[in-house]
Amino acid sequence: MTDIEFDILDELYFVASYPDLRSTLSLSDEELCQGLQSLLAKGYIRIMYPDQDTEHAYDPGVFGKHCQDYFYLATKAGLVVHNSI
Repeated sequence: MTDIEFDILDELYFVASYPDLRSTLSLSDEELCQGLQSLLAKGYIRIMYPDQDTEHAYDPGVFGKHCQDYFYLATKAGLVVHNSI
């Protein structure tokens, strides 16, 4: 797990919007979206959309276009990995 992925997971114990992540983490939009996409591919986080309570399927083909529209939450697997480091 990269430092960026670790820092992102650190913020996702509770649902967080993209703007909240962007303001908390010192990352560019490109770095943040790439980190989120990598965590999604590993199954460590999930997308919530259109609201904080509705899980949305991850589609790698459209994720880059909508990265900033989603809410995010760590999965159990993501939390286990995060806490074991």
